[in-house]
Parts: sequence; structure tokens; C-alpha cells
Amino acid sequence: MESQSSNLTCAICLERFCIPVTILCGHSFCQKCITAHWDTKSKSNIGPCCPICNEKIDSRPNFKCNVALSHLAQAPNTTGPSYRECGSEEAESMLCDRHKKPLIYYCTKDKMSVCCECAISECAKHDKVLLETEKQNQKLLLQQKKEEVGKLIEETEESINILAENINKAKETLQQTSSRVTARFSTLIKVLVDQQKATEHFIEEQKEAAISEAQARLAELETSAETLRVSQAQIAALHNLSDTDLIKESMLIEVPHLKKTSSDITPNLQDRLNGVTEVLTRVSKLVVEDLDRAVCTAVGHDKEGSPQEKRPILAVVPRPAAACYPGGKEGLSEYRCSLTFDPHTANGNLFLSQENRRAEHLTSGLRPVVEHEARFDHTWQVLCIQGFQHGQHYWELEVSKPWACLGVTYNTIPRKEKGKRCMLGMNELSWSLQLDEEQLSAWHNGRKETLAGHSQHSRIGMLLDYEGGTLTFYGDGHVRLHAFHCAFTQELFPACWIGEGVSITLCST
Repeated sequence: MESQSSNLTCAICLERFCIPVTILCGHSFCQKCITAHWDTKSKSNIGPCCPICNEKIDSRPNFKCNVALSHLAQAPNTTGPSYRECGSEEAESMLCDRHKKPLIYYCTKDKMSVCCECAISECAKHDKVLLETEKQNQKLLLQQKKEEVGKLIEETEESINILAENINKAKETLQQTSSRVTARFSTLIKVLVDQQKATEHFIEEQKEAAISEAQARLAELETSAETLRVSQAQIAALHNLSDTDLIKESMLIEVPHLKKTSSDITPNLQDRLNGVTEVLTRVSKLVVEDLDRAVCTAVGHDKEGSPQEKRPILAVVPRPAAACYPGGKEGLSEYRCSLTFDPHTANGNLFLSQENRRAEHLTSGLRPVVEHEARFDHTWQVLCIQGFQHGQHYWELEVSKPWACLGVTYNTIPRKEKGKRCMLGMNELSWSLQLDEEQLSAWHNGRKETLAGHSQHSRIGMLLDYEGGTLTFYGDGHVRLHAFHCAFTQELFPACWIGEGVSITLCST
């Protein structure tokens, strides 16, 4: 028994083999012992050789466990423990928990280390490799993973540097853009303020000139009146004379020939400012609608639907001092007003009913009507009695079918001419929304703007903000259809152009 035990003893540690390996000369040692022996020799620049026979070895071999010798080393031993534990935690961890034998195989299916007994019983049909081989394979994989992680770290650090640099560039670019935009707004505001002051100064000069001229004419008229009163007194005094003297004196009396002086004050200021109001209208639209739409688009607000449909109801900016109107039907009720049609303005083809709240274009033809200076003789139109020169006002109209123009106009709109100039939106005096079966369009001064969305609206709402210079149209469900922007200068009257067979009703609620 002792002879067999000695054959199972490592010549270096003099203990039973622990993971025995056999070198080229045929001698066997514990893997850990021969490795440590050669490591010590290499420090003295001595190459690997066998500790027993001193046979030199050209290079260290890739050790493989001597399976047969390992089985013998694990056999029962009467003189000591069945298996030497090599006196370390590492050796203990390399024993099978179940059989207390060395872990010499690796089961690829169960992904665990097993001893020879496990390999025969539980893992007999599984693919297995030597534990040392699997260890070397995993070391190679770890090296590959280490290299991959190192490469990823380099790429990530490079991305961090690039991103940090781009952030700094973006900050600089955004700051420059912000400064440019702010400067442009500041310049625009300054230009508007300067032009406002210049225009107000011009208007003040025109007002003073007109009043001064009128006062001069007033003085002339007062002088003429005094001259006429003196002449009247002279004529009256002649009635007290004798017949002969009356005849004689009356032949000397002459009616004063006075220069005709106009009593009208017509500074023609509106015509002189038409260019200014036209520019203000375009600027107002650019700022209130186009700029707002551009900002909304930039922040991704306009994703679906038309810009007109997506704009919030009553998203009007009438003037800096005015608060935004609340949306929806309830928000508009605060500005609702009551309207009636003016029968003196109604064209002869239009029939008014329901206490002048309904206007219908009769298909029977022109009716006999009383001539009136306010009546539209050739255009199928009617105005409302009520006019607005300040404040906010909202009203609604029911349209029987889409062949009509709805809007507002100054009272000076032509009424007796033939042709389109008398129609709503075809002159500089009026603004209108045209409804037909195919489309909606907005008209002012003969210029047309086709609107997005369908034209089949049975109820049209109109919001006028006189001081703010906005006229906004709403369709069914209070969908915002369009808004005009203008510096209004005269009293505005709601008006309708009504096609044949169409009726329009002014809604009370």
C-alpha cells in the first residue's frame, strides 16, 4: 500500500497529486507545484527542466491533466485522507461538492465544472472538455471582451469630446441667433415707434391746417353775415320813407355779391393716409398671423390639419394692452350684439322679414321699392342699421346655402353704380368672406385670398375689434376661418351680399 501511495506522491510537495500533469520526460507532478518550480527557476534565468531527471525542456508545455493518475490519486487511502486538499482555499474550491473529487472536466451543456464521477454518471451524454481547456478558452474570450470594451471606451470618450465641443458651438450659435433676432425685433420696434410718431405728427399738422382753414372760412362767413345784416337793416329802413324817397333809395340798394364759402371740412386725410393703412394692414398680418404660424411650425406645433383649423379659437392679438379673448361660444358671449337689417339699404331683389332680422333673395325678380339714397340699386346687398366705431362686437348669421358674401363696410361704399366696385370686398372700403359650394375666400380691395378647409358652413360668426384692427370669421363649431388686420378709420356696418335663392338670418342667440 505504501509503494502504491508513493507512486501517487508529487516529488516536489511530497503529497498526493492534486491535478497531476505529466511532462515530456514522463515524470508527473502537481500542476501547481511544477508551475511554481519553473517560475522560481526562471527568476535565475534557468530554463524549464525536470526536477527528477533534469531533462531540459525547450518551452513550457500546455499542461493537460493526467486523467488516469488523477483517478488513482482519488482512490481510498488507509494511511490518510482520500484526497489531499493542497492546503489552500483554491484547492478546496476545485473539489466536487458532491463527490469531493477534483473538478477536471467542464460540461458545456450544464455550463459547470464536474469531477470524473459526475462525468460518468450525470453528464455521460453531454459534451465535455477538460477544465483547463475551457479555462484557456474563457481567458481568450475575456481578452477579446477586454479589447472590445477598451475600444468602446475610446469611442465613447471620443463621442463625449465631440459632443462637448458641439454643445459649446451650439451655445455660441444659439446665442448669436438670439442676439440677431433680438436686434431685429428691437430695430423693428424702433422703426414702428418712429413711424408712428411721424404719422401722428403729420396727422396733427393736417388737423391744425384743416381747422385753421375752416376757422378762416368761418371768419369770412361771419363777415359776410354782418354785411348782409347791414344790408337787411338798410332795406328795412326804406319802408319808413315816403313813396318818392322809397323809390329813389331802393334803386340805390344792391344785394351784396359775396364769395361762396364752403361749410364742409374735407381735409381729405383718409385718402392721403391710404398708403399708410395699407402697409399697417400687411405688417399686422405678418406679425399676428404669419410670424405666429412660423413660431408654431418651428416648435413642431403644426403637425396635422391646416394652419387655420389648428389655430386656437380667438387667438387674436388686437393690441398690446388688450387681453386675449376666451375661446369657445361662452367666451364670445361677452361681445355678442343684436343686429337688424336696414330696409332703406336693401336691394329690390331682397325681401326682409322677421322684424328685419332675415333677408332672402327672391327668385321672382326685382320688387318695386321706394327710391332711397342709401339703397343698393344694382348690387344684391343690404347693410345693418347698427354701426361700430369702437369696442369689440360679435354676431352670428345663418346661411341657407353657400352663395353669399358676409362682412363689414364703411358707410361710404358706392350704392348706385353697376359693376363689382359696389360689392363687399371689391373696394378699399369693405372686407368680406365669400362662401360658395367649392371654397372659402377672403376679399378686400378686390384682392382674393383662398382659405383652407371646407366651405359648407351653415352658421358664420364674426368678431370685430375696432381698436385692435381685427375682423375674425368663425365657422360651424366656432372653427376659426380667417382674420383681417386693418387700421379702421370710419364707422363700420355689418353687411351681406346674398345670391339667388339664398336667405340669411341674424341670430339672436
